[in-house]
Amino acid sequence: MATIDSLSSESETHDEHGHDHDHPAWLAHHFDTPEQQFDSGKLGIWLFLVTEVLFFSGMFCAYAMFRMLRPEVFEGCSQFLNTKLGAINTGVLLFSSLTMAWAVRCAQTEEYKKLVVMIASTLSCAMVFLGVKSIEYSHKWGMGLLPPGSYFYDEANPHPTAQQIVDQHGFSESAAYFLTHSLYFLCAPFLILLIGVAIWAVYSKVTDKQFQYACAKPLLVVCLSFFGGVGLGMILESGGGEHAVAHVDGEHAGDHGDADHAHADHSHDAPAEVAATHAVPAFDIESDDAAIELLAESELNTGARAMLEAKQAQAEMATGQIVAAGVEADLGIHRIEQDVQTKRQAGVFFGIYYCMTGVHAIHILGGIGVLVWLLIRSIRQDFNRQYFGPVDYVGLYWHLVDLIWIYLFPLLYLIR
Repeated sequence: MATIDSLSSESETHDEHGHDHDHPAWLAHHFDTPEQQFDSGKLGIWLFLVTEVLFFSGMFCAYAMFRMLRPEVFEGCSQFLNTKLGAINTGVLLFSSLTMAWAVRCAQTEEYKKLVVMIASTLSCAMVFLGVKSIEYSHKWGMGLLPPGSYFYDEANPHPTAQQIVDQHGFSESAAYFLTHSLYFLCAPFLILLIGVAIWAVYSKVTDKQFQYACAKPLLVVCLSFFGGVGLGMILESGGGEHAVAHVDGEHAGDHGDADHAHADHSHDAPAEVAATHAVPAFDIESDDAAIELLAESELNTGARAMLEAKQAQAEMATGQIVAAGVEADLGIHRIEQDVQTKRQAGVFFGIYYCMTGVHAIHILGGIGVLVWLLIRSIRQDFNRQYFGPVDYVGLYWHLVDLIWIYLFPLLYLIR
């Protein structure tokens, strides 16, 4: 009897603490109810998101400090950022937040086909974002818009060859080749991934492995979305691509042509007319300040432009006017701006730019990995009305990533 009683006692203990007979497969053994499991996971993801906010807040503080110290540097260097590409990426991430929220709802209502479509759409948006960002990065690297120490942008030669980078800026041949062909290096991993997924899809179709084929189909579309983003970025970068260089060159090239034409017409005038036009020979811009005028053709050379404008104002104000002793006179010189396109100044802006957007891109890659895991589980129909926590947790993480970009876009791209 003692043996039977002990066995009965052990059986009751197992039923009370083992949870083998009461718990479904998706409920962890250390939770008593689905609500307890969901609330615990929700608390964990919120604690993780708080650490993410603290992590990014450090970079935002660095941005605020450097911008307060050098506002003209940030305003000048932001001209090199393509606002159209940044706006496209902002719209893509906002749409991905919609599809992610919709995916959470589909998991709650057990609409598995819609759930797969929504998660695949979120993944596709993430890939488009990375494709556009690859175009932005490769374009700037080839121009030399790099962090301090590596910055070598030259307005006279905005797109140097690899040999010129080696000869003029001291880079190694391998580094120069990477900078001039960086787009190929950025696209290579995604191309390998696309080929691998395509082979997987064909193999699973031929061998009639339905589950694997169901996983490979949406992933193939996701991989193709990256190259769709690359193509979109190339179109926008080429259409308004030389937004900081070609616009300046083209605008002032026309002005220079008009100036040459005016100078040619002026050369045919009589010497008497020339003397009548320039009443103050000491401030003759064409004779004494030709070098300054040539340098001032570029908007980036703000110092020369300010000096030229000041001399022109002096010439106009000095004509026929006498300034008495002890009387203050405004001769048109307010301040001479410094050139911000230097390694020490512009390099700091691009260092902050690559740090903030690069870390954000790493978070996008991490989100892609987790979303692929959710996609496979959704095809397997692991989620239901009582167990949809993983989709909800990943959705919160994805919304934070999107929110951070909403702050990065105006702070970096819209400085005007």
